[in-house]
Amino acid sequence: MANIKTEFLTFDACYVRGKKDLYVAAKKLEYDPSKELLVRITRGGICGSDIHYYQHGGVGDFILKHPMVLGHEVIGETVPNDGSNPVKVAVNPGRQCNNCEYCLEGKSNQCLDMRFFGSAMRNPHVDGGFAQYVAVRADQCIPYNPAIDEDIMAFAEPLAVAIHAVNQAGTVLGKKVLVTGSGPIGALVIAACKAAGAAEIVATDLVERNRQLAIVMGATRALDPIKADLTPLRSGKGYFDVSFEASGAIPAIQGNIDLTRAGGVMVQVGMNPGMVDLPLTRMLAKEIRFVGAFRFINEFTTSVQWLEKGLVDPRPLLTSVFHFRDVVKAIELAGDKSQALKIQLSFEE
Repeated sequence: MANIKTEFLTFDACYVRGKKDLYVAAKKLEYDPSKELLVRITRGGICGSDIHYYQHGGVGDFILKHPMVLGHEVIGETVPNDGSNPVKVAVNPGRQCNNCEYCLEGKSNQCLDMRFFGSAMRNPHVDGGFAQYVAVRADQCIPYNPAIDEDIMAFAEPLAVAIHAVNQAGTVLGKKVLVTGSGPIGALVIAACKAAGAAEIVATDLVERNRQLAIVMGATRALDPIKADLTPLRSGKGYFDVSFEASGAIPAIQGNIDLTRAGGVMVQVGMNPGMVDLPLTRMLAKEIRFVGAFRFINEFTTSVQWLEKGLVDPRPLLTSVFHFRDVVKAIELAGDKSQALKIQLSFEE
């Protein structure tokens, strides 16, 4: 017997089918309004993983096997079926099972049955949020003050990643902090560290524009890791209490071991699919705690609150906004790191 609660909706979405194969096409959504909320998407940010799917047809071991809707940095407004007024919401792209051992331990980012927007990890793949509508559970919708500009709130997901990284360090209050890699995530880590009370934040990046951005986002200093003399920061078994590696570059990971003081914390945020040659002897001798940072847990709600309160202003990261029907132009620009930082898509007609 058919489920009489099921409803259908057809609209347009941004599909990636393989390397350099991205297009807008109709999507048919089947959902149960008794269990899910319908959200009309208004804005979405293009992430590095979206760029990887477009440029390479996959991310690491997750290879596209069929067309998939991209996108996981999205906001919108609810479409009530009871006559109530729509509510502006930031959409948490992770739908954890809430039943596995990790979910029950409060580690939902490690869920054994996670369904994350725009991910080819599962087959069939999980469609993302670059669509005119999505259906999600109520706990994935975080209401926010409609007076907050969409340019700002569309950063809720990447800021949540940054806040989770800071939480993985334990605390940065009063600490000397290093952030290597000052792209969008690194810059948000810098802003999160400043908001969390870091005493000093030194950023590094090979690109001058990114170093300038790091200062705008709250860094005390921004250095070129190749040209700058880092000897004083390595002396005495390292200068920094906490280091965040946001580039995924192997030399940066290796270098942070010397720059992080004995007994300090290294948080790995950037990802590199290749094997990393870590000088473990130096790390062990200095008793450095090396910890990964993957996605977020309840930091998504914290991120929305921080953006509402103005604790972090992400607008310096925003390069341009494209209409979603121009998604190919948008993602081409987003993939040119010499020209763009964060590109957003508008889903307003």
